[in-house]
Amino acid sequence: MAEEDTASVEKNISEAFDVKPSVMQQQQEVKQQLSADTYYKYEDLTSRPFVTLGSEIPENLLHLSHSFGYDSRRRENLQLLDDRTLMFIAGNLLVLLDVVTAEHKYLRSCSGGGIGAITVHPSREFFVAAEKGKQPNILVYEYPSLRLYRVLRGGTAQAFSSVQFNHDGSVLASVGGAPDYMLTLWNWRREEVVLRCKAISQEVYRVSFSPYNPGLLTSSGSGHIKFWKIASTFTGLKLQGHVGHFGITPATDIDGYVELPDGKVVSGTEWGNLLLWDGNAIKAEICRRDGRSCHTGAVQPFVLDDGQLMTIGSDGVVRAWDFESINVADGNGDNGRFEVEPMNEMVVGRNVSLSSVVKSPQTDAFIWFAQDSNGAIWKLDLSFTNTTPDPECLFSFHAGAIKGLDVSQKSHLMATTAPDRSVRIFDILSKTEVTTSRFNQGGTALIWAPPLVKESGGLLVTGFEDGVVRVLELYSAQRHHMLSGRNPRGDARLRLLQAFKPHTAAVTALAFDRQGDILASGSSDCTVFFFAVGETYSPIGFVHVPGPVQELQWSPRSHSESTLLVLCQSGHVVEVHSPHPKAQNPTKTFQLLDLLRRSFRFRSIKSRIKREEEITRRKAVKEEEKKEREKRLQETEREEEDEDEELPPIYIPDPPSPLYCGFYSQPGHFWLSMGGFDSGFLYHCKFPEEQDEDLDQVSHEPFDFLSVHDTDDDPVLSVTFSAERQLLLCGTHSGAVRVYPLQPDDPGLSSMRAHWALSVHDNQYGHLRHIRCSHDDCFVLTAGDDGNIFSFSLLPPEELQRSLQSTRAEVPPPRVGLENKVLAQDIEDPAADSIETAKQNLETSRLQREAELKLTAKRKKLAELQRTYKQLLTDNQRLSQHVRLTPEELQLDSCFQEQAELEKSRRILEVRKQLSWEDERSRVALSKIQEWFWDSLEDNAVSVVGVHSDHSVSTYLLQTLTELQTPPDHVTTSTQPDADGDAAAERSRRRGGGAADDSSHTAEEEALRPRAPRPAGIKLGDRQEEKLRKAAEKAEQARAKIEKRKQEWTQLYAEKPDEDYEDPQAARAIRDARENVGDLPLRTETERTVPEHLRTNTERKRAEINVLEKNIRDKQTEMNGRIVALRDTKVRLVSRLQAQAEQLHDVQQRLAVHLRRPPPVLPMVRPEETPERRLQFDSSTLERYRVLREQSRLNFIQQEEEEEEEGTTRLLEQLEKERDVQDRGGGGGGGNLHPSLSSGKIEDEEEEEEEELNELEAELHREEEIKLLYEQDSLLEQMERSVRRFDAELLLLRHHKLHLDWQLKTSDLRHITLCQELLLLMEFERRESGLQGALDRLVREEKSIASRVDECDEQLRLKQRDVAKLQERHAAVVAAFHASLGQSGNFEASLVRIFRKNVRRVKTREHRGSHDEDEDSDEDSDEDDDDSGSEENTLQNCDSQLYENTLKLRERRVDVETLLQEEKRRADALKEERDVLVKKQRTVKVSVTAAENDLELIHREKQQKMNELDVVVPLRLHQIEFISDDSLPSDLSEVLVVDRTELDRLQRRIEQLHLEKNQQREARLQVRRDHGRLIHDCRDLKAEIRELEEQCDALMMRKFGRLLDLEALQTLTGNRDLEELKQQKVLQETQWTTEIKEWDVKVEASHDALMEVTKHNTELLARKKNLVDENTELKRKLDTRQKNSGAPFQDHRRRVDQEETRRLQALVKKQSEQAEVIRREIHFLSRKGGHVVALSQAPLPPLPPVSTTTTGHTHTSNHRPVRPFKLVQVHKSHK
Repeated sequence: MAEEDTASVEKNISEAFDVKPSVMQQQQEVKQQLSADTYYKYEDLTSRPFVTLGSEIPENLLHLSHSFGYDSRRRENLQLLDDRTLMFIAGNLLVLLDVVTAEHKYLRSCSGGGIGAITVHPSREFFVAAEKGKQPNILVYEYPSLRLYRVLRGGTAQAFSSVQFNHDGSVLASVGGAPDYMLTLWNWRREEVVLRCKAISQEVYRVSFSPYNPGLLTSSGSGHIKFWKIASTFTGLKLQGHVGHFGITPATDIDGYVELPDGKVVSGTEWGNLLLWDGNAIKAEICRRDGRSCHTGAVQPFVLDDGQLMTIGSDGVVRAWDFESINVADGNGDNGRFEVEPMNEMVVGRNVSLSSVVKSPQTDAFIWFAQDSNGAIWKLDLSFTNTTPDPECLFSFHAGAIKGLDVSQKSHLMATTAPDRSVRIFDILSKTEVTTSRFNQGGTALIWAPPLVKESGGLLVTGFEDGVVRVLELYSAQRHHMLSGRNPRGDARLRLLQAFKPHTAAVTALAFDRQGDILASGSSDCTVFFFAVGETYSPIGFVHVPGPVQELQWSPRSHSESTLLVLCQSGHVVEVHSPHPKAQNPTKTFQLLDLLRRSFRFRSIKSRIKREEEITRRKAVKEEEKKEREKRLQETEREEEDEDEELPPIYIPDPPSPLYCGFYSQPGHFWLSMGGFDSGFLYHCKFPEEQDEDLDQVSHEPFDFLSVHDTDDDPVLSVTFSAERQLLLCGTHSGAVRVYPLQPDDPGLSSMRAHWALSVHDNQYGHLRHIRCSHDDCFVLTAGDDGNIFSFSLLPPEELQRSLQSTRAEVPPPRVGLENKVLAQDIEDPAADSIETAKQNLETSRLQREAELKLTAKRKKLAELQRTYKQLLTDNQRLSQHVRLTPEELQLDSCFQEQAELEKSRRILEVRKQLSWEDERSRVALSKIQEWFWDSLEDNAVSVVGVHSDHSVSTYLLQTLTELQTPPDHVTTSTQPDADGDAAAERSRRRGGGAADDSSHTAEEEALRPRAPRPAGIKLGDRQEEKLRKAAEKAEQARAKIEKRKQEWTQLYAEKPDEDYEDPQAARAIRDARENVGDLPLRTETERTVPEHLRTNTERKRAEINVLEKNIRDKQTEMNGRIVALRDTKVRLVSRLQAQAEQLHDVQQRLAVHLRRPPPVLPMVRPEETPERRLQFDSSTLERYRVLREQSRLNFIQQEEEEEEEGTTRLLEQLEKERDVQDRGGGGGGGNLHPSLSSGKIEDEEEEEEEELNELEAELHREEEIKLLYEQDSLLEQMERSVRRFDAELLLLRHHKLHLDWQLKTSDLRHITLCQELLLLMEFERRESGLQGALDRLVREEKSIASRVDECDEQLRLKQRDVAKLQERHAAVVAAFHASLGQSGNFEASLVRIFRKNVRRVKTREHRGSHDEDEDSDEDSDEDDDDSGSEENTLQNCDSQLYENTLKLRERRVDVETLLQEEKRRADALKEERDVLVKKQRTVKVSVTAAENDLELIHREKQQKMNELDVVVPLRLHQIEFISDDSLPSDLSEVLVVDRTELDRLQRRIEQLHLEKNQQREARLQVRRDHGRLIHDCRDLKAEIRELEEQCDALMMRKFGRLLDLEALQTLTGNRDLEELKQQKVLQETQWTTEIKEWDVKVEASHDALMEVTKHNTELLARKKNLVDENTELKRKLDTRQKNSGAPFQDHRRRVDQEETRRLQALVKKQSEQAEVIRREIHFLSRKGGHVVALSQAPLPPLPPVSTTTTGHTHTSNHRPVRPFKLVQVHKSHK
C-alpha cells in the first residue's frame, strides 16, 4: 500500500512538473523559448563595478588576482564538482579550486549582493549559485563549460539560505531568509515555480528532499525542524508542513539531519546527542553509555551508507553508528534516551571542528572532503579498514575575521593575523602561502616594519588579544636548518625576537614613527605605549586616552613635528608629541604625564547639514514657484504665500557615533570617518586652540565636510593611499572597495568627486576593515570580517606579467650568526603582568624593602640605648646608699621629662583614638567570653572528698538554663491553589451567565407562540379549589415519601463500601505490621528510600539535639543535686563531729590518762567543696591584700604598667594560697582542739592522782569512770559510724556518677553524630529547599491549570447547554413557521423561500473572517434579490398577515442562527483554550515528576551521606558473635550491629508470623467463599431489578403512552394557572360561540348581498346584450346612410365603434375576474371560518354608465374599476 501511495505521489509530482503552461505562459514562451540548448550570456548578467557617470575612470580599474581566504564559518560552504574540483563561496565570488594544482577559477555574483547558498546537480553536470540582494536570482551553471544555463527569478525577497536538488535532479528546492522565509520548488529547466509557501518565521539553515520518497522534504534551522509533504488536493499539489515538537527535550538549532528509509529522520543537537524523529515528535534521544554525548559539542549526521549512520561533530571526530539499532531506538525512560556505542570512529585532528562533508563522485569510493570551521579543508577516507590512510589536510586558511593585514615595503609579501592564533605570510606574485606561525592567543593587530627599522624588510610586529606584543623576524630557510618550534610551512620561517606585554587588554593598533625610532601600540584598555626601537624594544612610557584605541597614525614627513594621531572608538582624537627615544627609564611608573598633547571630541553636524540642504532645496523651490506665480498673477491680486513646513530638528546622537578611521591632512588638521548616524560624510577637523581638561563635557564640531556618495547606511571603515597619493582607497561596511582618483597636493580632498566601487566581500558580515597597496602600487589587498583575503592588480594581467618578471617574492635571508642566537622567551600566560603592572610591583617591593631597612636600623638603635640605660640603672643600684643617684637626679633636665610625658600623653590619646574601636571590640568580646564561659555556668564545680578514703565526686559544670528556641517547622502553605480555585469559581460564576439569559430566551419562545392575554380576576369555583387543595396535599405526601426514600438510599449508599474499600481493622493491622515488622535496612544500602514520615530535616534534627541536650542536662542536674546534698551532709557531719569532739574532750578530761582513747581526726570542709566562699572576704583579707600590694609596689617600682598588672594577678594568687593554708591549718588541729588546756589538765590530774582516795570516793570514782568510758565509747562509735556511713554514701554516689559518666559519654557521642548530621542537613537544606520550592510552584501551577481546565469544562458544558437551547429555539421557530403556513396552497413554496432567505445584517466585524462572510451574504442577497421580483408577483394574492408573520419568523430565525454561530465560535475557542491548557498540564506534570525525582535523588544522596557518618557503639566482648577461628577477625566491614532485644523480638516474630500466616490463609478461603456467594446473590438481584424495571416501563407505556418520571408525576400539585386557564377557556369558548353566531348572520347577509349584486350584474348583461343588438342595428342603418353620404365619414365611424367595442369587452372581462375572486374568497372564508370583509369596508366597484347615442357620439365614463380593499393591501405588501 505504501508503495502504491509513493507511486501515485511520484506520478502527481511528475504531472505537476510536466503540466502544460497556461495561456499567459504560452504567450511568454512565444516571446522566449527555453530549449535544452538555450544559454544566457554571463557577461550580460554579471555585476560590474560602479563608475561615476561622466568620469574618465576605466571600468576595469582593478583586476582580480587571487583569493587567499576561505569563509570556513559559513554553513555548507564546500561542494565537489568532480573528483578534483572543489567549489566554495568567497564574498561576491564563487571559487572553483583544483585540489591537485591549487588553481583557482572565479565566477562573480550577478546581483552584486553576494551569494547565499550553492549546490551541485546529482549528475555533476550543473551547479547552482543562489544569490543575495534585492529580489535575488538563482543561477544554474553548466559544468565544466561554466556557461550560465538557467536563471530562476522571484524566489525570495532578500537572500537565499539553502538550495538542494531532489534525488533525480528534476526539482530544485530553495528557501529564503528574512523577511519572507519562502520555500519554493522549481521546475528549474523551465524556470517555473511549481509550489511555494512560507517555511517558518525563523532562520532556516537547510532544506532537502528525501532520497527514498520524492514527496517528502525536510527543513531545519534556528530552534526548529519541519517535515514537509507534497500533498495532492482537489485544487492541485500543496506543500503541507508540520513543525517538530521537542517535548521534554530542550529546543536546539539543527544544522544537519539524515532521512531514513521508513520516513524517520535523525537530526543533530547543540549538546552532541542525536534526535530520532518519528512523525513530528521525538521518539528517542540517542546518546552513548552512561549518558555520554555522541560528540563533544554540536553534532551533524550526514549520510546513511552500508548500514552505518555517519556523524561529524565540532570535536573533530567522525563516528559510524549501527543503523538498525538507531532505527528501532525507543526512549522509554524518564529522560527518553537510548544508549548505543559507535561502530567506528576517526579522529581528524586537534583543534578541528567539522561542519560539512561532501563525497567523492567516484564509484565505490569512500573519499570525503570535509569543511573545518577552524579554517581548513580535509580529505578523509571513511572506509574504516586496517589500510585506511590518516586524514589529510589539503588546504589551511584563516578562520574568522581578519584582524590585521600589512605588506612589505621591499617585496611582494603580505602578512595577516586573525583570532585563530596564527600569523601567515603570503607571496602575492606566486599566490601561495609562505609560512605560518601559531601562538597561544588570537592576533588583533599587525604591522610590517619599514626598511628604516629593518633594512632587510623581514621584521613584523604583531599584537594579540591578551595585550602581548611580539616582534617576529621573517627569513629564508633554504640555507638554514634551525628548528623554530612553531611548525613552519614552506621555505620561510618566522622567529620570535622579543615578546612584551604593555597592555592589559587586546592590542588594537600598532605604528612606527617616520624615523623608525619609536613603536607605538594602542589597546582597548585606553592606553598608548611607546617603545624605543633597537636590537631590543625598550619601553619609554605610556599615556591614557579617553577611549579604546581604534587607529594610530604618525604625522607624515611633510609635517615639521613628529606627532602621533590617536583615534578612539568613542569619537575622541588625541595628538601626542613624540617622546624622546633615549629618555631616562622612569623609576616609579611608565606613565608620561608631561608629554604634550591636544584633544578633540567629535560633535555631530549631520543633522545641521541635512537641515541646510533642506533650506537650500526649499529656497530653490520657492524661487521657481515665485517665478511661476508672477507670470500667472500679473493681472490678478497677489495670493498669500503658503506657510513653510517645519524644518528637520537638530539631532545629536546619544551615545555618540563610533569613529572608524581617519588621517592627517595638514599639521593640526585631520579627516574623520564616522559610523552610525553620522555616516555618509568625511569630516575635516582641527584641534581647538584652547584645551579643556574635561573632554566628556566639551565637544567640537568639524569645520568642513565632504559628502561621500551612497554611504549613509554603508560607512567607510578603512582608508589608505597609494604610494604617490594619487588614489584614495576605501573599505566600506558592506565589503565594497572604493577608489577615488586625487589630484597631487590636495589635503582638502577637493578633487574627491568621481569614484570606482566594486562589491568584493560578503555584503552582510564581510566588513572591509583592512585595505593596503603594495610597495610598488601594483596590487591592492583587502581583508574582511568574512575571513576572505583578495588581491587585485592595478594593471591588466598581461601587462602585469610583463612588468614583473619574477614569479616569486623575495624572502629576506637569515641574519649572520642566527644559529647562535638563543630563542627569545615568550609570554604564554594570558594572566601575566603588564609592563606597568610589573613596574608598579617592583616599585612597591622596593619601597617595602627600604621601609623594612629603616625600621630595622631604628629598632637596633633603640635596643642599644635601652641596654645602655639599663646597665646604668644596674650600676647605680650597686652603689652605696649615700652615693646612689635618685631617680630625680638621673634626669638630665626636667623639661625633657615633661616634654616626654606630654608626648607620651599625646601619643596615648592618639593610640586610644586609633584603638578605640579595637578596645570596644575587645571589651565586647571579653564580655561575651565571660558570659559564655563564666556567667553561662549555672554554679561553680563542687567536689566532695571522703573522710577515710581518697574517693571524691564532683558536680558537672552546667550552663545557665536558657529557653531553647526551636525554630518552627517549615510548613509550606500553598494558598495559591485555593486562591486559584476561588478565582476559578468566581470566573465560573461571572462567566457562566447562561442561566441569566433564560428569561430573554423564554420571552422569545413565548413570542413564538402568541397567546391571548389572561384576563385579571378569574375566580375558580369551590369544587376546583377543593381539587387543588387535595392535589397539593397528595403531592406533599408523595414528596415527603420520596425524600424519605432518598435519604434511606443515601444512607444505604453511604454505608456501601467502595471498590477499593479497606477494612479499618485490616488497615490498622497492616499499619502496625509495617511499623513493627522490624525492617532494619542497612546504612550501606544505597537504593533505600526513606519513607516520608521518617525523613528528617534541620528543624527535626535540631529538636532531636535539643531533646538530647535536655535529657543530658536533666541527668547532670539530678546528679549535681545529689552531690550538693552529699556536700551539705558532709558540712553537717563536720559540725556534728566537732560538737561530739567537744563532748569527747570533756569526757576524757574526767578520765584517767591511761583510760583515754585517741580521738579520731576530724574531717574538714575543703575549699573545693565550698567554692562560693572564694569570693567572700572580710576586713582582714582586704588589709592583707593592701600590705602585699605595698610590698610589691616597692619591689617593682621601676617596672612598666603591664608588669604591674601581672604583679596584681600574682598578688591575688598569693593571697588565695595563704587563705587555703590558713583554712587547712585550722582544720588540721581538730584532733587536739585545746593543747594548752589539755596540758594543764594533765598536770592537775597527775597531781590529783598523787592524792589518795578513800573507799567510798573510790567506788564513786569507779562508777563515774565506767559511765565516762561508756560515753567515750559511744561518742567514738557514733563518730566512726557517721564517717563510715558518709564514706559509703560517697562511694555509692561515685559509682552512680561513674555509670552516669558512661551514659553521658555515650550521649556525647550521640550528640556529635547528631551535630554531624545537622551539618549535613544544613548543606543539603538549600538545594532541597530550592527544589522543594520549585516543586511547590509546579504543584501550584498544576492545580491552577487543573482548576482552569475544570473551569473550561464547566464553561463548555454551559455553552453546550446554551447551544442546545438555541437549537431548540431554532427548531421552535421553524415549527412555528410551518404551523403558520397551514394550507396556503400555491404560496407555500414562495413563503418557504422567503423564510430561508439570508438577510444582510449590520453588525460589528469582530473577527477577521467577518468581511468574507459579509461578502458571501452580499452575494447571496444579490442572488435572492434577483428572484424577489418573481416572488412578489407570485405573492400578490397572498394574505398580508401571513406574509408579515413569515418576515418576523425569518428575523427571529436569523437572530437565533447568529447567536448559535457566536456560541459555537466561543465553544470552539474554549476547546482550543482547553487543549492548550491540557498540553501545558501534561508538560507541568512531567516537570513535577522530574522535580520529584530530583528531590528524591537529593533525599537519597542526603541519606547516603548520613549513612557514611561513623557512629560509635561501645560493645563488650560477650556481645560480639562475629568470631572466625575462635578469634575476632581484623576485618569488621561485614559486621552487623543489632540490638539483642530487637533480635529476640524478631525471632519471636517469625514464629508469630507463621501462625498468623496460617490463620490468614484460612480467613482468605472463607472470604473467597463469601465473595462468590455475594456475587451470585448480586447477579440474581440485578436480574430481578431488570425484570421489575421492564414491567414498570410496560405499565407506564400502557397507561401514559410514553415513559415518564414517576417522582415528578407523583409530586405534581394542582396547577392554579392551569385551572384558571381552563376556566378562561370555557368563558372564551362561550364568547366565541356568540361571536360565531353573529358572524354566521353576517355571512348570510353577505350571501344575500352577493345574490343581489349577481342579479344586478345579470340585468346589466341583459341590458348590454340589448345595447349590442341595438348597436348592431344602428350600425346597419348607419352603414346604409354612409353609403349614401360618403366613404370618409363611414371609415371614421367604424373605427370609433370598434374601439368602444373593445373597451366594453375589457370591462366585462375585468368584472368577471372580480366576481371570480369574490367567489373564491367567500368559499375560503366559509371553509376556514375566517374574517369576511363587510360591504361597507370593501364596496363593489361602480357600474360604468351606459353610453347613449344622442347626437351621433358615444359618451363613456372615465372611471376605472376598483379592486377590493383586502386585495389591494396584499398587493401593496408584496410591493
